[in-house]
Amino acid sequence: MEDVLVVDGANVVGSVPDGWWRDRRGAAERLRGRLVAYGERQGVDVILVVEGAARGVASVPGVRVESAAGSGDDHIVELVERLGRPCTVVTADRGLRSRVEDAGARCVRPRTVYP
Repeated sequence: MEDVLVVDGANVVGSVPDGWWRDRRGAAERLRGRLVAYGERQGVDVILVVEGAARGVASVPGVRVESAAGSGDDHIVELVERLGRPCTVVTADRGLRSRVEDAGARCVRPRTVYP
């Protein structure tokens, strides 16, 4: 795994049918908590990208949270391009996977970080 993990919050949360749609912000906060432990175990910097009702979730030590002003996918692509170093994007979204791979990122599926 590269040293930066960029997580498509909406896509990862949506991959587990646990009622996330009733509390999108709470679901993003629970994911953020899991990502802290994942980042520590893997020795990677974690950036969680949130959008819509999950905007405003705060960063915590171990996970930087970025709120997309518009499309989360567009924000992730821009972030990958800005990073200027190897990174891995966590998403199952085929269109996003193609876009970030074109920008030089590697992709993994949500189950890599979220059961």
